[in-house]
Amino acid sequence: MKTKWMALFLLGSAACLSADDVKFKKRCLEDLIAQVPSVLASQDSRTGRFGTGIWIVTDQNVMLALAAAWSTKGAANRYYHDAKVLDSIMAAGDALIEDADETGQWVFRKKDGSTWGKIYMPWIYSRWIRTYGIVRDAMPAERRARWEKALRLGYSGISRQLRGAKLVNIPAHHAMGLYFAGQLLNEPEWKKQAAEFLHRVVADQHPDGYWSEHVGPVVMYNTVYCDALGVYYAASGDQAVLDALRKAATFHAHFTYPDGTLVETIDERNPHLDDVWLPNAGMTMTEEGRTYTARLLGLQKTPLSTHAAKLLLTDTAALLLLYGKEGPGLVTDPLASNSNFVLGKGDAAVRRNGPWFLAVSALTAPLAKSRWIQDRQNFFSVYHDRAGLILGGGNTKLQPRWSTFTIGDVNLLRHKAGDENPSFAPGAGLLHIPNSARLIEGKRFGVELDYAGKRGTVELKPTGSGSMEIVYSGDKTMTAHLQMLPRMGKELVTATGKRQTLDATPLRWTRAEAGEWIELAGVRVRIPKDSTVIWPVVPHDPYKKDGRAEPDQGRIVIDMPLAASGEARVAITIR
Repeated sequence: MKTKWMALFLLGSAACLSADDVKFKKRCLEDLIAQVPSVLASQDSRTGRFGTGIWIVTDQNVMLALAAAWSTKGAANRYYHDAKVLDSIMAAGDALIEDADETGQWVFRKKDGSTWGKIYMPWIYSRWIRTYGIVRDAMPAERRARWEKALRLGYSGISRQLRGAKLVNIPAHHAMGLYFAGQLLNEPEWKKQAAEFLHRVVADQHPDGYWSEHVGPVVMYNTVYCDALGVYYAASGDQAVLDALRKAATFHAHFTYPDGTLVETIDERNPHLDDVWLPNAGMTMTEEGRTYTARLLGLQKTPLSTHAAKLLLTDTAALLLLYGKEGPGLVTDPLASNSNFVLGKGDAAVRRNGPWFLAVSALTAPLAKSRWIQDRQNFFSVYHDRAGLILGGGNTKLQPRWSTFTIGDVNLLRHKAGDENPSFAPGAGLLHIPNSARLIEGKRFGVELDYAGKRGTVELKPTGSGSMEIVYSGDKTMTAHLQMLPRMGKELVTATGKRQTLDATPLRWTRAEAGEWIELAGVRVRIPKDSTVIWPVVPHDPYKKDGRAEPDQGRIVIDMPLAASGEARVAITIR
């Protein structure tokens, strides 16, 4: 028998791993059962609605988790075929019917009170149809007929929309749901349509294992494609999707930090999110994916940080329980030891060097008019095992200080409060995204960026297990910008003794005011002359209509003009 690397991650975990198999379903059921009481308590008995605050249709997503608990046998599962749970599930679907319009669509509401038009909301439709498949035989005939009528109406509209849909994440998820609707509502043409669409999704995958919606990976939304293909495979057994799932697992295995968060450096849609990404069924269909799944589940149960162990989210637990596939993983994990991985022909690279995990990107793209596609402006990130993600944090729009370099006046591009339809283009006199980029080759690790013929280079140089140097060089018209991830509530301190707790209070310190270094949560950054420290430098939030972002979404940015010498050096020490 082979000794698997995953045992190191899963010792003491309920997601146990034998010498040959990755197993997780026992833990999924246990974690799900533990949360059923709180889910039931969150439902309004009068309306059938779950959740708190402004009600949105995706609050009803938990109906599938309840259906998984209701339908899964287990010695400790007192909710198996429990009448109260079934009543709750049926009330949840009834609430969806009551809120839908005559076409089966809902108002797209968000918790902040904004509305975004009418929608066949994919996340709840797919969970509703799957819930129906689980509980329909136990439903009273009249209620079952009402559900079936509503689901047929909705999926008729979804089928029409899919005929002309682009190959992006929402239609991919809809196609998966449509396959279930075809199975359960005896509509073979829907099954055929769904399979054909998902085959197109497979064909649209980049050879390096990711999907793109503009230029380069949509790292977080790749997980949506994996979920759609994985659940479809569980229902259909269609072997045509397996290779895509294998390549996606390999991609994600490399572009995930050691703490389980996704590498944002190459993501064209989302900045860094500070939660362990939990795998979906698509990541359990191959050996590569199960290896990755074991790593993430181990981190969630026995995290690297000092936080208490967490239960799996009810949705995650239910989806893995219903559709996940247990089985063998790989002999070794890509991040089990020091490693160096280059994406494609030099599009990006990650390097594991002792406790350091470094990422650089050479992916550039023209500025997109869409609020959802972020400016490719920030080209590296730095993670350390003791400190987490320290530098980088990803891309945004309307915020040039999130760029690795700028040329010109950064005040020419900014978010205007209340503007729901801004122009994302900078005014003449500012460059904040490069025309092209290339990775530095050989033992060195960094990237060279070209801004309309003016070049800037950034190189990352670990000098010890707790120290590294970052060297910026370029044209003297350039300003380099270093983005530090915040630790809200912690004190930012300086060599001169200045202190400020990170909250909504802004700060702007010159080098003369701060001194030679600043320090936050045990990370000391030695800063060059002529630099300025600024907090909070907030992004544009595309998920809010007016783009408003909160301070905790911001970065501590150090502006470093290259005017004096064409170079700026920053030293990092983990204390």
